Amino acid sequence: MKVFHFLPLLSCGLATLTSCSVEKKQVLERPNILFILSDDHAKSAISAYGGINAALAPTPNIDAIGQDGAIMQNMLCTNSISGPSRACLLTGKYSTEHGYYQNEGGIAFDNTQEQYQKLLKENGYTTSVFGKWHMMSEPKGFDYYVIHGNNSQQGTYWNPVYDFNGKKEHVEGYATRLTAGFALDWLEKKRDTAKPFCLMLHFKAPHRPWRPDTCYQHLFDGVQFPYPATFNDDYAGREKTLGENMATVENHLSRNDLKQTPPANLSKEERNKWMSWGGSGKNQFWTPDSTLSKNELKQWKFQHYIKDYLRVVRSVDDQVGRVVKYLKEKGLYENTIIVYMGDQGFYLGEHGLYDKRWMYEESLQMPCLISYPKGIKKEATIKKIALNVDIAPTLLDYAGVQIPSAMHGKSMKNMLAGDTTAIKNWRKSAYYQYFEYPKWHNVQPHYGVRGERYKLIHFYYNVDQWEFYDLQKDPNELMNQYKNPIYTSTIEELKDEIIRLQKECGDTLNLKDRRKLTDKFMFKY
Repeated sequence: MKVFHFLPLLSCGLATLTSCSVEKKQVLERPNILFILSDDHAKSAISAYGGINAALAPTPNIDAIGQDGAIMQNMLCTNSISGPSRACLLTGKYSTEHGYYQNEGGIAFDNTQEQYQKLLKENGYTTSVFGKWHMMSEPKGFDYYVIHGNNSQQGTYWNPVYDFNGKKEHVEGYATRLTAGFALDWLEKKRDTAKPFCLMLHFKAPHRPWRPDTCYQHLFDGVQFPYPATFNDDYAGREKTLGENMATVENHLSRNDLKQTPPANLSKEERNKWMSWGGSGKNQFWTPDSTLSKNELKQWKFQHYIKDYLRVVRSVDDQVGRVVKYLKEKGLYENTIIVYMGDQGFYLGEHGLYDKRWMYEESLQMPCLISYPKGIKKEATIKKIALNVDIAPTLLDYAGVQIPSAMHGKSMKNMLAGDTTAIKNWRKSAYYQYFEYPKWHNVQPHYGVRGERYKLIHFYYNVDQWEFYDLQKDPNELMNQYKNPIYTSTIEELKDEIIRLQKECGDTLNLKDRRKLTDKFMFKY
C-alpha cells in the first residue's frame, strides 16, 4: 500500500493547513453542519460538565462549543455501544428498527436505508465523513469520505489505514491529527462551495487502547487523579448483573491497556498472549509489582488508565479547536451548526469500571454540546431528556428538509431556541435496549425506562432481574429498590411506560425472541 507523509500535521497545536486569509462569508439561507463524534468520550472527561477531573484535565475547545451555544445535560444513548449508537445517530431510529443492534457477530449496517446525510445530499448539501465509521459497510450519501480502512473500520492510533472513497492507503502519523487534517483539506480544496456542507468528523479517540500522541505521552506525570465516589462499589443488590461483569479496573485491564513491556525473545503469538493477558477472560491475574496490596494494585491500574485516557482526550480537544478556528478564519462559523458528541457514555472508574453498555448513568449519558450563533443562545443549559435518535431529525429540521415519519427521534430545534411550548411538551421518559452478550464484557442484555427521577431496568438473558433506582435519592445507583414496597405503584407505572415506549419505537419482542436475537450472533468466551 502507498504510504503518505503529512509533515504539516506533526505539531500537536492548532495550526491549520491553510493561510489565515478569511474566506468571504457564505450567503446561504441554510446552515452548514459540522458534526463531531468521538468514541467512548465520557461526560466526566469534558470540563464543561464539571466533575472531579475538570480542573486537572480541562477541554477548553470542546467547552467553547457549549459556551457559545447549548450544553445538553441529559442526552441519553438508546443502546450504549459504538456501532448501534452510530446507526441511531444516522437513521433517527432505535436499534431494533435499523437492524444494527450489536457490534459482535458479523452484523453489517444496512446502508441502503434512509439516513440524514442522504436526505441532505438529495436536498442540495455537499456531504463528507472522516475517521471512524465502524458500521461494517460502505458509507452512503456522501460526496467524499476518508474512513478508517481496517476490517472493523475502527482504526488504529498510529500509522492507520484509511479508505479514501473506496481506495485503501496506509498513512503515517497519529490518527486524531490525520483525521482532522483530511477534514480541513476537504473544506479548503474539495467541497462544492456553492452548496452548504454537512461534514461528519469522527475521531477514534478516546477508544481503547488509549494510545497518546508523542507530545502528550508524559502529560499528567506526577498527577494523582481523584477516585470516583463509587470506585469501590461492592455490587450489593446487583450481584447477578454488575457483579458478573468483566470490565473492572481491578481485574479486567490487560497489560496492553496499561502499556507494559513484554519480555524479550517472545514469538509473535507468545507476545500477543502476554500483552492481552488480563483483559480477555477470567482468572487472568497479573501485577507489575508483587509487593502491591490488592487495593494498591487497583489504584495503580486506575491511575495508568485514567492518564492515558485523558491524554488522548487532550489531542481530540486540540483538533476540535483546530477545525473551529478554520471556520472562524474563513467566515463560516456564524452560519455553521456545530455538534460535539461522544457515541455513548463511558466509565472512568465509577463502580470500579471502564467501558460502557449498561443502562446506569455513566454509560447512558452522552456528552453533547451544540452551537449555532443564528439559532441558539449562548450558554444555554438543556435539562430535558434528549436521545441520540433526536440528532437526525434536528439537523434535518435546521436544514429545512422534511423529517421522515419513520424516525423515532424528535427535532430539538425549537427547544434549543428556547421555545417555552416546545420545552413544556418535550418527552418525560426514554427507552433503552442492549443485546450483546457475553462478549466483550459479560453484560446481561437488558431494556428499561429512564424518567426524570426514576429508572427501571429488566435484565433477562440467563437471569430475570429487575432493578429500580430513585435518582433523586440515589444518584449513584447503589441501592436497587425494586422490592421496596413504597415504590410499588411507581414501578407498575414504569412497566406500563416501557410497554408504551416499546410500541412507539417498534420494539415489541417477547423475552424468548429477545434471547434469540442475542443467540443469533453470540460468541462464547
